Amino acid sequence: MTDLISALRDICGEKHVLSGDDERAGFDTDVFGDKIGKSLAVVRPASTAEVAQILELADATNTPVVPQGGNTGLAGGATPTTDERQIVLSLARMNAIDDVNVETRTVTVEAGVILQNLHDAVAKHDLIFPLVFGARGSCMIGGNISTNAGGSNVLRYGNTRALVLGLEVVLPGGRIMNLMNALYKNNTGYALKDLIIGAEGTLGVVTRAVLQLHPAPTARATALVSVSSLSAALRLLRRLQDTSGGAVEAFEYMPENHITGYQSLNRDRAFPLETPGKVNILTELGATSKLLASPGEDGRPLIEGLLEEALSDGFEASEVLDAAIAQNDSQREAFWHIRESAYEVATAQGPAIDFDVSVPLDQVECFLDRARETLAPIVPGMRSTIVSHLGDGNIHYGVLPQDNLGGIDPALKTRVMEAIEDLVTDLNGSFSAEHGIGSSKRPSMARQKDPVALAAMHKIKAALDPKGIMNPGKVLP
Repeated sequence: MTDLISALRDICGEKHVLSGDDERAGFDTDVFGDKIGKSLAVVRPASTAEVAQILELADATNTPVVPQGGNTGLAGGATPTTDERQIVLSLARMNAIDDVNVETRTVTVEAGVILQNLHDAVAKHDLIFPLVFGARGSCMIGGNISTNAGGSNVLRYGNTRALVLGLEVVLPGGRIMNLMNALYKNNTGYALKDLIIGAEGTLGVVTRAVLQLHPAPTARATALVSVSSLSAALRLLRRLQDTSGGAVEAFEYMPENHITGYQSLNRDRAFPLETPGKVNILTELGATSKLLASPGEDGRPLIEGLLEEALSDGFEASEVLDAAIAQNDSQREAFWHIRESAYEVATAQGPAIDFDVSVPLDQVECFLDRARETLAPIVPGMRSTIVSHLGDGNIHYGVLPQDNLGGIDPALKTRVMEAIEDLVTDLNGSFSAEHGIGSSKRPSMARQKDPVALAAMHKIKAALDPKGIMNPGKVLP
Protein backbone atom coordinates (compact mmCIF):
# COMPACT_ATOMS: atom_id res chain seq x y z
CA MET A 1 0.00 0.00 0.00
CA THR A 2 2.88 2.34 0.70
CA ASP A 3 4.16 1.75 -2.82
CA LEU A 4 0.72 2.59 -4.26
CA ILE A 5 0.52 5.86 -2.35
CA SER A 6 4.05 6.72 -3.46
CA ALA A 7 3.08 6.04 -7.09
CA LEU A 8 -0.02 8.22 -6.75
CA ARG A 9 2.16 11.04 -5.38
CA ASP A 10 4.45 10.67 -8.36
CA ILE A 11 1.44 11.30 -10.60
CA CYS A 12 -0.29 14.15 -8.75
CA GLY A 13 2.25 15.59 -6.34
CA GLU A 14 2.65 14.82 -2.66
CA LYS A 15 0.19 17.42 -1.34
CA HIS A 16 -2.58 16.13 -3.59
CA VAL A 17 -2.62 12.61 -2.16
CA LEU A 18 -4.29 12.60 1.25
CA SER A 19 -3.73 9.52 3.37
CA GLY A 20 -4.21 10.68 6.96
CA ASP A 21 -7.46 9.86 8.76
CA ASP A 22 -8.31 13.52 9.37
CA GLU A 23 -7.45 14.49 5.79
CA ARG A 24 -9.74 11.82 4.37
CA ALA A 25 -12.64 12.21 6.79
CA GLY A 26 -14.69 14.62 4.66
CA PHE A 27 -14.24 12.44 1.58
CA ASP A 28 -15.03 9.15 3.35
CA THR A 29 -18.38 10.38 4.72
CA ASP A 30 -21.54 11.29 2.82
CA VAL A 31 -23.40 14.58 3.14
CA PHE A 32 -25.75 13.23 5.83
CA GLY A 33 -22.95 11.64 7.85
CA ASP A 34 -24.74 8.28 7.98
CA LYS A 35 -22.65 6.53 5.33
CA ILE A 36 -19.05 6.28 6.44
CA GLY A 37 -16.42 4.43 4.46
CA LYS A 38 -12.68 4.05 4.82
CA SER A 39 -10.40 4.72 1.89
CA LEU A 40 -6.68 4.14 1.59
CA ALA A 41 -6.14 7.62 0.17
CA VAL A 42 -7.80 10.53 -1.59
CA VAL A 43 -6.09 11.52 -4.81
CA ARG A 44 -6.76 14.90 -6.44
CA PRO A 45 -5.63 15.01 -10.09
CA ALA A 46 -5.34 18.26 -12.03
CA SER A 47 -5.84 16.97 -15.58
CA THR A 48 -7.33 14.25 -17.71
CA ALA A 49 -3.84 12.87 -18.28
CA GLU A 50 -3.38 12.44 -14.52
CA VAL A 51 -6.78 10.74 -14.21
CA ALA A 52 -5.73 8.35 -16.99
CA GLN A 53 -2.48 7.53 -15.19
CA ILE A 54 -4.37 6.91 -11.94
CA LEU A 55 -6.80 4.51 -13.60
CA GLU A 56 -3.95 2.74 -15.37
CA LEU A 57 -2.22 2.28 -12.02
CA ALA A 58 -5.46 1.14 -10.38
CA ASP A 59 -5.96 -1.45 -13.11
CA ALA A 60 -2.42 -2.77 -12.73
CA THR A 61 -2.76 -3.05 -8.95
CA ASN A 62 -6.44 -4.11 -8.78
CA THR A 63 -7.21 -1.03 -6.72
CA PRO A 64 -10.88 0.01 -6.48
CA VAL A 65 -11.57 3.65 -7.42
CA VAL A 66 -14.43 5.83 -6.13
CA PRO A 67 -14.90 8.97 -8.28
CA GLN A 68 -16.14 11.96 -6.28
CA GLY A 69 -17.29 15.47 -7.14
CA GLY A 70 -18.84 17.80 -4.57
CA ASN A 71 -19.92 14.87 -2.37
CA THR A 72 -23.49 16.17 -2.18
CA GLY A 73 -25.22 13.00 -3.43
CA LEU A 74 -28.16 11.63 -1.48
CA ALA A 75 -27.84 7.93 -2.32
CA GLY A 76 -24.28 7.16 -1.24
CA GLY A 77 -22.94 6.95 -4.78
CA ALA A 78 -19.71 8.82 -4.05
CA THR A 79 -18.93 7.35 -0.65
CA PRO A 80 -16.31 4.60 -0.34
CA THR A 81 -17.19 1.34 1.33
CA THR A 82 -15.13 -0.09 4.18
CA ASP A 83 -12.72 -1.80 1.78
CA GLU A 84 -9.47 -0.12 2.82
CA ARG A 85 -7.87 -0.82 -0.56
CA GLN A 86 -10.06 1.84 -2.24
CA ILE A 87 -8.91 5.25 -3.33
CA VAL A 88 -11.22 8.24 -3.66
CA LEU A 89 -10.59 10.12 -6.90
CA SER A 90 -11.64 13.73 -6.28
CA LEU A 91 -12.23 15.90 -9.35
CA ALA A 92 -12.25 19.14 -7.35
CA ARG A 93 -9.03 20.52 -8.85
CA MET A 94 -10.29 20.06 -12.41
CA ASN A 95 -12.50 23.14 -12.28
CA ALA A 96 -11.80 25.09 -15.49
CA ILE A 97 -14.54 26.63 -17.59
CA ASP A 98 -12.69 26.40 -20.88
CA ASP A 99 -14.97 28.04 -23.42
CA VAL A 100 -18.33 29.81 -23.46
CA ASN A 101 -19.42 29.87 -27.10
CA VAL A 102 -22.11 32.51 -27.39
CA GLU A 103 -22.76 31.73 -31.06
CA THR A 104 -23.53 28.04 -30.51
CA ARG A 105 -24.79 28.52 -26.95
CA THR A 106 -22.49 25.85 -25.58
CA VAL A 107 -19.83 25.71 -22.90
CA THR A 108 -16.89 23.36 -22.37
CA VAL A 109 -16.10 22.59 -18.74
CA GLU A 110 -14.03 20.28 -16.59
CA ALA A 111 -15.82 17.88 -14.28
CA GLY A 112 -14.89 19.69 -11.06
CA VAL A 113 -16.67 22.94 -11.94
CA ILE A 114 -19.14 23.90 -9.20
CA LEU A 115 -22.62 24.35 -10.65
CA GLN A 116 -23.12 27.83 -9.20
CA ASN A 117 -19.80 28.97 -10.67
CA LEU A 118 -20.99 27.82 -14.08
CA HIS A 119 -24.25 29.71 -13.60
CA ASP A 120 -22.30 32.87 -12.78
CA ALA A 121 -19.92 32.47 -15.72
CA VAL A 122 -22.59 32.05 -18.39
CA ALA A 123 -24.83 34.75 -16.90
CA LYS A 124 -22.24 37.31 -18.07
CA HIS A 125 -23.27 36.38 -21.61
CA ASP A 126 -27.04 36.54 -20.89
CA LEU A 127 -27.18 32.74 -20.99
CA ILE A 128 -28.20 30.07 -18.49
CA PHE A 129 -27.28 26.48 -17.79
CA PRO A 130 -30.75 25.52 -16.57
CA LEU A 131 -29.86 22.87 -14.01
CA VAL A 132 -31.11 24.24 -10.69
CA PHE A 133 -31.42 22.66 -7.24
CA GLY A 134 -30.47 23.35 -3.64
CA ALA A 135 -26.90 21.97 -3.70
CA ARG A 136 -25.78 24.17 -6.61
CA GLY A 137 -23.30 26.03 -4.41
CA SER A 138 -21.20 22.90 -3.82
CA CYS A 139 -22.17 20.13 -6.28
CA MET A 140 -19.97 19.63 -9.33
CA ILE A 141 -20.74 19.08 -12.99
CA GLY A 142 -19.13 15.63 -13.08
CA GLY A 143 -21.41 14.49 -10.27
CA ASN A 144 -24.43 16.06 -11.96
CA ILE A 145 -23.64 14.12 -15.11
CA SER A 146 -22.88 10.89 -13.30
CA THR A 147 -26.23 10.95 -11.47
CA ASN A 148 -28.23 12.49 -14.34
CA ALA A 149 -29.34 15.17 -11.89
CA GLY A 150 -32.78 16.76 -12.14
CA GLY A 151 -34.07 19.74 -10.18
CA SER A 152 -36.70 22.43 -10.51
CA ASN A 153 -36.35 23.27 -14.21
CA VAL A 154 -36.71 19.79 -15.71
CA LEU A 155 -40.25 20.67 -16.79
CA ARG A 156 -38.94 23.09 -19.42
CA TYR A 157 -35.34 22.09 -20.10
CA GLY A 158 -35.08 18.40 -19.24
CA ASN A 159 -32.67 16.76 -16.81
CA THR A 160 -28.89 16.66 -17.15
CA ARG A 161 -28.98 14.12 -19.97
CA ALA A 162 -30.84 16.62 -22.14
CA LEU A 163 -28.19 19.28 -21.50
CA VAL A 164 -25.03 17.31 -22.34
CA LEU A 165 -23.79 17.37 -25.93
CA GLY A 166 -20.35 15.85 -25.51
CA LEU A 167 -18.19 14.05 -22.96
CA GLU A 168 -14.60 13.09 -22.28
CA VAL A 169 -14.40 9.92 -20.20
CA VAL A 170 -11.45 7.99 -18.81
CA LEU A 171 -12.30 4.30 -18.94
CA PRO A 172 -10.89 1.58 -16.65
CA GLY A 173 -7.27 0.94 -17.50
CA GLY A 174 -6.67 4.59 -18.38
CA ARG A 175 -8.06 4.75 -21.91
CA ILE A 176 -9.47 8.18 -22.79
CA MET A 177 -12.75 8.09 -24.71
CA ASN A 178 -13.24 11.32 -26.66
CA LEU A 179 -16.91 12.06 -27.28
CA MET A 180 -16.36 15.82 -27.11
CA ASN A 181 -18.50 17.55 -29.69
CA ALA A 182 -21.15 20.23 -29.75
CA LEU A 183 -23.45 18.39 -32.13
CA TYR A 184 -27.20 18.15 -31.75
CA LYS A 185 -27.27 15.30 -34.26
CA ASN A 186 -24.64 12.59 -34.12
CA ASN A 187 -26.00 9.24 -35.26
CA THR A 188 -22.78 7.20 -35.28
CA GLY A 189 -23.45 3.94 -33.52
CA TYR A 190 -24.17 3.21 -29.89
CA ALA A 191 -25.11 6.18 -27.67
CA LEU A 192 -22.04 5.85 -25.43
CA LYS A 193 -22.47 9.36 -24.05
CA ASP A 194 -25.91 8.48 -22.72
CA LEU A 195 -24.55 5.24 -21.27
CA ILE A 196 -22.03 7.15 -19.16
CA ILE A 197 -24.60 9.74 -18.00
CA GLY A 198 -26.28 8.31 -14.91
CA ALA A 199 -23.77 5.45 -14.50
CA GLU A 200 -22.47 7.01 -11.25
CA GLY A 201 -18.82 6.39 -12.03
CA THR A 202 -19.23 2.62 -12.38
CA LEU A 203 -18.10 2.61 -16.02
CA GLY A 204 -15.48 5.37 -16.06
CA VAL A 205 -14.62 8.88 -14.90
CA VAL A 206 -16.14 11.92 -16.60
CA THR A 207 -13.40 14.54 -16.96
CA ARG A 208 -14.82 17.13 -19.38
CA ALA A 209 -18.13 17.96 -21.00
CA VAL A 210 -19.74 20.14 -23.65
CA LEU A 211 -22.97 21.50 -22.24
CA GLN A 212 -25.95 23.12 -23.90
CA LEU A 213 -26.86 26.64 -22.79
CA HIS A 214 -30.11 28.55 -23.20
CA PRO A 215 -30.94 32.24 -23.45
CA ALA A 216 -31.57 33.80 -20.07
CA PRO A 217 -35.18 34.87 -19.56
CA THR A 218 -35.47 38.64 -19.79
CA ALA A 219 -38.61 38.62 -17.68
CA ARG A 220 -40.02 36.18 -15.15
CA ALA A 221 -43.40 35.75 -13.55
CA THR A 222 -43.44 33.91 -10.22
CA ALA A 223 -46.46 33.08 -8.10
CA LEU A 224 -47.35 31.24 -4.92
CA VAL A 225 -50.81 29.74 -5.32
CA SER A 226 -53.24 27.85 -3.12
CA VAL A 227 -55.45 25.51 -5.16
CA SER A 228 -58.36 23.25 -4.31
CA SER A 229 -56.71 19.96 -5.29
CA LEU A 230 -53.79 18.39 -7.12
CA SER A 231 -56.00 17.75 -10.15
CA ALA A 232 -56.87 21.45 -10.16
CA ALA A 233 -53.16 22.23 -9.95
CA LEU A 234 -52.48 20.14 -13.05
CA ARG A 235 -55.26 21.94 -14.92
CA LEU A 236 -53.58 25.21 -13.97
CA LEU A 237 -50.28 23.87 -15.28
CA ARG A 238 -51.83 22.92 -18.63
CA ARG A 239 -53.46 26.35 -18.88
CA LEU A 240 -50.15 28.08 -18.19
CA GLN A 241 -48.29 25.87 -20.67
CA ASP A 242 -50.84 26.47 -23.41
CA THR A 243 -51.10 30.24 -23.00
CA SER A 244 -47.35 30.82 -22.61
CA GLY A 245 -46.17 28.48 -25.35
CA GLY A 246 -44.33 26.20 -22.91
CA ALA A 247 -42.65 28.94 -20.85
CA VAL A 248 -43.36 27.29 -17.47
CA GLU A 249 -39.98 26.64 -15.87
CA ALA A 250 -41.09 25.36 -12.48
CA PHE A 251 -44.27 23.98 -10.95
CA GLU A 252 -43.60 22.89 -7.37
CA TYR A 253 -46.08 21.35 -4.95
CA MET A 254 -45.94 21.95 -1.20
CA PRO A 255 -48.66 20.61 1.13
CA GLU A 256 -49.98 22.46 4.14
CA ASN A 257 -47.69 20.73 6.65
CA HIS A 258 -44.63 21.85 4.68
CA ILE A 259 -45.83 25.46 4.93
CA THR A 260 -46.58 25.27 8.65
CA GLY A 261 -43.21 23.59 9.23
CA TYR A 262 -41.53 26.35 7.27
CA GLN A 263 -43.34 29.04 9.23
CA SER A 264 -42.27 27.52 12.55
CA LEU A 265 -38.62 27.71 11.44
CA ASN A 266 -38.91 31.19 9.90
CA ARG A 267 -41.06 33.22 12.26
CA ASP A 268 -39.40 36.43 11.08
CA ARG A 269 -40.61 35.90 7.49
CA ALA A 270 -44.13 36.89 6.48
CA PHE A 271 -45.96 34.25 4.45
CA PRO A 272 -47.19 35.64 1.09
CA LEU A 273 -50.66 34.06 1.27
CA GLU A 274 -53.29 34.95 3.84
CA THR A 275 -53.78 31.30 4.73
CA PRO A 276 -51.83 28.34 3.35
CA GLY A 277 -54.07 25.82 1.63
CA LYS A 278 -53.85 22.06 1.63
CA VAL A 279 -52.30 22.24 -1.87
CA ASN A 280 -49.81 25.05 -2.47
CA ILE A 281 -47.99 25.59 -5.76
CA LEU A 282 -44.91 27.65 -6.56
CA THR A 283 -44.83 28.32 -10.27
CA GLU A 284 -42.44 30.32 -12.40
CA LEU A 285 -42.59 31.31 -16.07
CA GLY A 286 -39.60 32.64 -17.99
CA ALA A 287 -39.90 34.87 -21.05
CA THR A 288 -37.12 34.45 -23.61
CA SER A 289 -39.06 36.01 -26.50
CA LYS A 290 -39.26 39.77 -26.93
CA LEU A 291 -43.03 39.52 -27.19
CA LEU A 292 -43.60 37.89 -23.80
CA ALA A 293 -41.00 40.11 -22.14
CA SER A 294 -42.40 43.34 -23.59
CA PRO A 295 -44.56 45.56 -21.38
CA GLY A 296 -48.32 45.53 -21.66
CA GLU A 297 -50.64 48.49 -21.17
CA ASP A 298 -50.04 48.41 -17.42
CA GLY A 299 -46.26 48.48 -17.88
CA ARG A 300 -45.73 44.91 -16.66
CA PRO A 301 -44.22 42.18 -18.87
CA LEU A 302 -46.85 40.36 -20.90
CA ILE A 303 -45.80 37.06 -19.35
CA GLU A 304 -46.92 38.34 -15.96
CA GLY A 305 -50.26 39.24 -17.50
CA LEU A 306 -50.58 35.69 -18.84
CA LEU A 307 -49.95 34.31 -15.38
CA GLU A 308 -52.47 36.65 -13.82
CA GLU A 309 -55.08 35.77 -16.44
CA ALA A 310 -54.63 32.03 -15.85
CA LEU A 311 -54.97 32.55 -12.10
CA SER A 312 -58.08 34.65 -12.65
CA ASP A 313 -59.63 31.84 -14.71
CA GLY A 314 -58.80 29.50 -11.85
CA PHE A 315 -60.50 31.78 -9.35
CA GLU A 316 -63.65 31.84 -11.47
CA ALA A 317 -63.62 28.04 -11.59
CA SER A 318 -63.18 27.92 -7.77
CA GLU A 319 -59.94 25.98 -8.28
CA VAL A 320 -57.54 28.78 -7.29
CA LEU A 321 -58.24 29.78 -3.69
CA ASP A 322 -55.52 32.40 -3.12
CA ALA A 323 -52.50 33.67 -5.01
CA ALA A 324 -49.62 36.10 -4.75
CA ILE A 325 -47.45 37.21 -7.68
CA ALA A 326 -43.91 38.35 -6.90
CA GLN A 327 -43.52 42.05 -7.65
CA ASN A 328 -39.72 42.18 -7.56
CA ASP A 329 -36.61 40.00 -7.26
CA SER A 330 -36.60 40.04 -3.46
CA GLN A 331 -40.17 38.74 -3.36
CA ARG A 332 -39.30 36.08 -5.94
CA GLU A 333 -36.36 34.96 -3.78
CA ALA A 334 -38.64 34.88 -0.73
CA PHE A 335 -41.09 32.62 -2.57
CA TRP A 336 -38.30 30.27 -3.62
CA HIS A 337 -36.90 30.22 -0.08
CA ILE A 338 -40.08 28.47 1.03
CA ARG A 339 -39.55 25.67 -1.48
CA GLU A 340 -35.79 25.42 -1.11
CA SER A 341 -36.06 25.04 2.67
CA ALA A 342 -37.51 21.56 2.20
CA TYR A 343 -34.44 19.86 3.67
CA GLU A 344 -34.49 22.01 6.81
CA VAL A 345 -38.24 21.56 7.24
CA ALA A 346 -37.97 17.78 6.89
CA THR A 347 -34.94 17.25 9.13
CA ALA A 348 -36.45 19.39 11.90
CA GLN A 349 -38.97 16.59 12.40
CA GLY A 350 -36.36 13.90 13.01
CA PRO A 351 -35.18 10.90 11.00
CA ALA A 352 -37.37 9.87 8.07
CA ILE A 353 -37.60 7.04 5.56
CA ASP A 354 -37.07 9.05 2.41
CA PHE A 355 -38.18 8.37 -1.15
CA ASP A 356 -37.34 10.05 -4.45
CA VAL A 357 -39.95 8.58 -6.79
CA SER A 358 -41.72 9.55 -9.98
CA VAL A 359 -45.13 8.59 -11.32
CA PRO A 360 -47.16 9.78 -14.32
CA LEU A 361 -48.49 13.28 -13.67
CA ASP A 362 -52.09 12.14 -13.42
CA GLN A 363 -51.12 9.54 -10.81
CA VAL A 364 -49.48 11.86 -8.24
CA GLU A 365 -52.68 12.34 -6.25
CA CYS A 366 -53.41 8.61 -6.45
CA PHE A 367 -49.90 7.83 -5.19
CA LEU A 368 -50.26 10.11 -2.16
CA ASP A 369 -53.71 8.75 -1.27
CA ARG A 370 -52.70 5.10 -1.66
CA ALA A 371 -49.41 5.64 0.18
CA ARG A 372 -51.33 6.86 3.24
CA GLU A 373 -53.71 3.91 3.05
CA THR A 374 -50.93 1.38 2.49
CA LEU A 375 -48.71 2.62 5.31
CA ALA A 376 -51.41 3.21 7.94
CA PRO A 377 -51.31 -0.37 9.30
CA ILE A 378 -47.50 -0.61 8.91
CA VAL A 379 -46.62 2.70 10.61
CA PRO A 380 -49.39 3.63 13.07
CA GLY A 381 -49.50 7.35 13.77
CA MET A 382 -47.11 8.12 10.93
CA ARG A 383 -46.49 11.62 9.64
CA SER A 384 -45.14 12.53 6.23
CA THR A 385 -43.00 15.19 4.61
CA ILE A 386 -43.78 15.92 0.99
CA VAL A 387 -42.55 18.26 -1.71
CA SER A 388 -42.85 17.56 -5.39
CA HIS A 389 -41.61 18.74 -8.75
CA LEU A 390 -45.24 18.35 -9.74
CA GLY A 391 -44.69 19.42 -13.33
CA ASP A 392 -42.59 16.29 -14.03
CA GLY A 393 -44.20 13.87 -11.56
CA ASN A 394 -41.23 13.69 -9.16
CA ILE A 395 -42.26 13.28 -5.51
CA HIS A 396 -39.95 13.59 -2.51
CA TYR A 397 -41.83 11.61 0.11
CA GLY A 398 -40.66 11.12 3.67
CA VAL A 399 -42.23 8.78 6.21
CA LEU A 400 -41.82 9.71 9.88
CA PRO A 401 -42.81 7.05 12.41
CA GLN A 402 -44.54 8.40 15.50
CA ASP A 403 -41.54 7.59 17.74
CA ASN A 404 -38.80 8.41 15.25
CA LEU A 405 -36.62 10.60 17.48
CA GLY A 406 -34.75 7.55 18.75
CA GLY A 407 -34.01 6.41 15.21
CA ILE A 408 -35.81 4.12 12.79
CA ASP A 409 -36.02 0.37 13.14
CA PRO A 410 -34.27 -1.21 10.11
CA ALA A 411 -36.95 -3.89 9.74
CA LEU A 412 -39.65 -1.23 9.67
CA LYS A 413 -37.68 0.76 7.10
CA THR A 414 -37.46 -2.29 4.83
CA ARG A 415 -41.23 -2.93 5.08
CA VAL A 416 -42.01 0.70 4.30
CA MET A 417 -39.59 0.82 1.37
CA GLU A 418 -40.98 -2.35 -0.16
CA ALA A 419 -44.56 -1.15 0.24
CA ILE A 420 -43.88 2.21 -1.40
CA GLU A 421 -41.82 0.72 -4.20
CA ASP A 422 -44.53 -1.83 -4.95
CA LEU A 423 -47.04 1.00 -5.14
CA VAL A 424 -44.81 3.01 -7.46
CA THR A 425 -44.32 0.00 -9.73
CA ASP A 426 -48.07 -0.60 -9.79
CA LEU A 427 -48.53 2.99 -11.00
CA ASN A 428 -45.90 2.55 -13.75
CA GLY A 429 -43.51 4.86 -11.94
CA SER A 430 -39.85 4.77 -10.91
CA PHE A 431 -38.38 4.19 -7.44
CA SER A 432 -35.53 6.57 -8.32
CA ALA A 433 -36.39 9.83 -10.06
CA GLU A 434 -33.38 12.15 -9.75
CA HIS A 435 -31.05 11.16 -6.91
CA GLY A 436 -29.53 8.09 -8.51
CA ILE A 437 -29.05 4.59 -7.10
CA GLY A 438 -25.72 4.74 -5.30
CA SER A 439 -25.49 2.18 -2.51
CA SER A 440 -28.84 3.05 -0.88
CA LYS A 441 -31.09 1.77 -3.64
CA ARG A 442 -29.24 -1.38 -4.71
CA PRO A 443 -31.77 -3.55 -2.82
CA SER A 444 -34.51 -1.70 -4.69
CA MET A 445 -32.79 -2.48 -7.98
CA ALA A 446 -32.79 -6.17 -7.08
CA ARG A 447 -36.47 -6.12 -6.13
CA GLN A 448 -37.95 -3.86 -8.76
CA LYS A 449 -35.78 -3.60 -11.86
CA ASP A 450 -36.63 -5.78 -14.84
CA PRO A 451 -34.31 -8.82 -14.57
CA VAL A 452 -33.49 -8.77 -18.28
CA ALA A 453 -32.48 -5.10 -18.00
CA LEU A 454 -30.33 -5.92 -14.96
CA ALA A 455 -28.63 -8.74 -16.84
CA ALA A 456 -27.84 -6.37 -19.71
CA MET A 457 -26.38 -3.83 -17.26
CA HIS A 458 -24.17 -6.48 -15.68
CA LYS A 459 -22.85 -7.46 -19.12
CA ILE A 460 -22.05 -3.84 -19.96
CA LYS A 461 -20.28 -3.42 -16.61
CA ALA A 462 -18.25 -6.59 -17.18
CA ALA A 463 -17.29 -5.49 -20.70
CA LEU A 464 -16.03 -2.04 -19.71
CA ASP A 465 -14.79 -2.83 -16.20
CA PRO A 466 -13.88 -6.53 -16.17
CA LYS A 467 -12.02 -6.27 -12.86
CA GLY A 468 -14.98 -4.53 -11.20
CA ILE A 469 -12.84 -1.78 -9.69
CA MET A 470 -14.88 1.28 -10.75
CA ASN A 471 -17.00 2.50 -7.83
CA PRO A 472 -17.69 -1.00 -6.46
CA GLY A 473 -20.82 -1.57 -4.41
CA LYS A 474 -22.85 1.02 -6.30
CA VAL A 475 -25.85 0.88 -8.66
CA LEU A 476 -25.91 -2.83 -9.56
CA PRO A 477 -27.20 -5.38 -7.04
